[in-house]
Amino acid sequence: MAIEPKKHEMPTQDPLVRAHNFKEVALGYTASIALEEAKRCLNCKNRPCVSGCPVNVNIPDFIQEIKNNNFEEAYQIISKSSTLPAVCGRVCPQESQCESKCTLGIKFEPVGIGRLERFVADYHNENSKAKPTKLPDNGHKVAIVGSGPSGLTCAGDLAKLGYKVTVFEALHTAGGVLVYGIPEFRLPKKIVAKEVETLKELGVDVETNVVIGKTLTIDELFSMGYEAIFVGSGAGLPNFMNIPGEALQGVYSANEYLTRSNLMKSYLDDPVTPIMKGGKVAVVGGGNVAMDAARTALRLGADKVYIVYRRSMEELPARKEEVEHAMEEGIEFKLLNNPVEIIGYNNPDDKRDPKNGFVTGMKCIKMELGEPDQKGRRRPVPIEGSEFVLDVDTVIMAIGTSPNPLIKNTTKGLEVNNHGGIIVNEAGLTSREGVYAGGDAVTGAATVISAMGAGKLGAKSIHEYLSNKK
Repeated sequence: MAIEPKKHEMPTQDPLVRAHNFKEVALGYTASIALEEAKRCLNCKNRPCVSGCPVNVNIPDFIQEIKNNNFEEAYQIISKSSTLPAVCGRVCPQESQCESKCTLGIKFEPVGIGRLERFVADYHNENSKAKPTKLPDNGHKVAIVGSGPSGLTCAGDLAKLGYKVTVFEALHTAGGVLVYGIPEFRLPKKIVAKEVETLKELGVDVETNVVIGKTLTIDELFSMGYEAIFVGSGAGLPNFMNIPGEALQGVYSANEYLTRSNLMKSYLDDPVTPIMKGGKVAVVGGGNVAMDAARTALRLGADKVYIVYRRSMEELPARKEEVEHAMEEGIEFKLLNNPVEIIGYNNPDDKRDPKNGFVTGMKCIKMELGEPDQKGRRRPVPIEGSEFVLDVDTVIMAIGTSPNPLIKNTTKGLEVNNHGGIIVNEAGLTSREGVYAGGDAVTGAATVISAMGAGKLGAKSIHEYLSNKK
């Protein structure tokens, strides 16, 4: 039987329609499309795709079950390795991980592994009524700091081993970056809520509105009887460019902007928390967060949205799919440009801080690519005399985030690197006995699936530590 050279297209909302709503853009495979896509899998003996997955999902076996029309069994195979299959099927960069290792991809397009994972997870969530089995308590207590992908994964793996696990979340809703950072149109929040509910059914306790380092410290958690702690507090501290005008009203970090929209629902007519809507918006940066912020601004009613990025399209770090979706929706890419100043004016009638005015534009300078930097990417170099002003009302800085220093500053003996990331060894152990860490709190902002891999490692190491502890 001849193999289809291209993966089956993902059905999506029409760009002109979806640009004005927060419903999910990708509609998911139907059963018939999933079956046809599964047939493209060669079921290789050496299984290179598994090595490309940070949590080592048994990809060929779950795809084989799709071929056999055993969709629930396919889900069970995935769930042995992944705590969040419905999430990973939507937001993981499969093109640079499992699919990049696919043997079929040598000659044709790789198998749509992520799309098949999403189909299987959605099928399970829609059709399965079974509850997970709660294991008997093994007598050990573990605290998890943060309910993002690393924390949830660590909690799930430990709960399946009989540990009494409590997850402490600083915000009022569990999910971490999955609920505050990724927009509804990419990851519906009901999916995250379903995954959290599954963990609770396994026996995991989730305590929200608890800021570790302020409400409780790491030392106080130990005094409460927790024998080991996993820190998966993420990287929620936004970076700025330190250019003139960043204190103007109308300048946001992408972190704040997305949190207001995603978690606080500021897109509603009568929101609890305000957000600037309409006008012209510039998003500075070229990663997935920049795409999320730009597409959110469009849905919030912006008349025009620009992506301003200092390198070219070839260096753009965002997923190809997200870039294509943004372009289809009408977002304009101002590449090889870099902001040097945000321009504004003071309004004497405004009763807010009179020192800060309102954004009226952003001065940029054109760039050209020079010699490669330490990471191998060509370094952007300013072109003298090429400055121009972009007419905008809102500027969103999406140039990365760093770990919040709160836990470091309130925990004696916890070593961090120059970027604020917690230093760990190969087992995820920090410089404090019994304290493990993983995900963005260690690496800085990275992918959901890499954070999940760190959570799995943390659970494995904690289990070994407590099993050997007398």
